[in-house]
Amino acid sequence: MAKQEWTSDEILKELKSGKFRPVYYLMGEEPYFIDQISDYITDNILTETEKEFNLTVVYGMDTDIGTVINAAKRYPMMSERQVVVVKEAQSIRNMEELAFYLQKPLESTILVICHKHGTLDRRKKLAVEIEKCGILFESKKIKDAQLPSFISLYLKQRSVDIEPKAVAMLADFVGSDLSRLTGELDKLIITLPKSQTRITPDQIEKNIGISKDYNNFELRSALIAKDILKANQIIKYFEENPKTNPIQMTLSLLFSFFSNLMLAYYAPEKNEQGIANMLGLRNTWQARDYVAAMYKYNGVKTMQIIGEIRYADAKSKGVDNSSLTDGEILRELVFKILH
Repeated sequence: MAKQEWTSDEILKELKSGKFRPVYYLMGEEPYFIDQISDYITDNILTETEKEFNLTVVYGMDTDIGTVINAAKRYPMMSERQVVVVKEAQSIRNMEELAFYLQKPLESTILVICHKHGTLDRRKKLAVEIEKCGILFESKKIKDAQLPSFISLYLKQRSVDIEPKAVAMLADFVGSDLSRLTGELDKLIITLPKSQTRITPDQIEKNIGISKDYNNFELRSALIAKDILKANQIIKYFEENPKTNPIQMTLSLLFSFFSNLMLAYYAPEKNEQGIANMLGLRNTWQARDYVAAMYKYNGVKTMQIIGEIRYADAKSKGVDNSSLTDGEILRELVFKILH
């Protein structure tokens, strides 16, 4: 039986081993993994000379399913195989017709379909035929809690280490836009001094523009410790630098943290491992902040804080607010969290 759930790492590992499928249908909400796989196939399966006659790239807005099928049915020229890549495939009408080609696909063709921001219905004939002869891959958005692991693994694969605080700064500042995140990571790798293989908060501050002392990670730490002075210093910095510290990003991160804290109270075991399991965290060190926060905030207070964050979000969008600035809204919220 064909495998139903693939990861991008599994697909890339198989490709690198020299095993190729007649079709790769890459779909889902996260463009990064779709591009990662299609770019690898485009760049590495054919030599530069072979690409001249055997690499075809078309765009959904400019083609139709008949043209795609005809391209897939062509035989390669002076090469063992050809590659046909369909970008923006979500724009193609009558995609179901591809199922007839896949009943007997050419083994010499590698057909790559890039269907972003949507998915096929796995119950339909096309999905069934894809899984019989090729790979149906769904690229899912990664959760905020998975970002630290993604950052660490991305850098580890490039023989670069990173300090935990630097990981948190990047995750909080960039968020789950993986294309932007990997771009920032590549920038950090390039700017590392020759003798250095470890990314620090200082380097992030210097090259990305995030203050190592005044950022959302430090605000969260100040709230966990109930450090009133530090929290207000950070809010003042945010107020003075609104472009690099937009209130919506701060509110989103605070909401995520306190929502996870609420879930942590339901963990059967209230230690780092138990909370990591409850929240789906890959590393127990990611659960340390939640363990610490549970000593400072009880369940009732946490629920109240979540409500206050929602209210602050509404006010930042003009609901029941005619005069407060973003800085004043944030200062008021932090007061309510800490008292």
